[in-house]
Amino acid sequence: MPTIETYRKQAKLLLRWHREGDYSIGGRVRRLERYQSLTDREVLALKFTLIVAQEIVAVEAGYQSWAELKAAATGAPKTPRASSGQQFLKNVTPILLVRDVKTCAAFFQQKLGFEIDFLHGLPPFYGAVSRDGVCLHIRYVQQPFFAQSAVHEKSLICASIEVSNVARFI
Repeated sequence: MPTIETYRKQAKLLLRWHREGDYSIGGRVRRLERYQSLTDREVLALKFTLIVAQEIVAVEAGYQSWAELKAAATGAPKTPRASSGQQFLKNVTPILLVRDVKTCAAFFQQKLGFEIDFLHGLPPFYGAVSRDGVCLHIRYVQQPFFAQSAVHEKSLICASIEVSNVARFI
């Protein structure tokens, strides 16, 4: 179990993200029942205090309140560091840059049989779809950074997936 100091740092980080206007905080704030119906913009407009940030951290750690988390973390043994042996790459997750995350996820679901793992934000600005052990992340961009290059290039491949029995999708 992480130390209470680790949880304190997480709460302060949430405060900083809120102050900086980071939309990714919306999903985390909506974990609190009283904020579930808020959009990301409404979350950023909230008066966001350290107490609220601590409550979010506690809920994410599986506790009802900061006090309950603090009591559990106090005196808990520190998590041992992983061995410093050889590291191996386990997986890679391509991130597709799109203009409409929800529509893209629906396409993968309806046309290609993927499951929508999550859509983050209101409206969604990040998400993931998966099928047969393959996971693709989808990220909103207003205009892909390579859009100008695409005019001059014949081929810009961002992701490639091997498929068996491709005729089934045509």
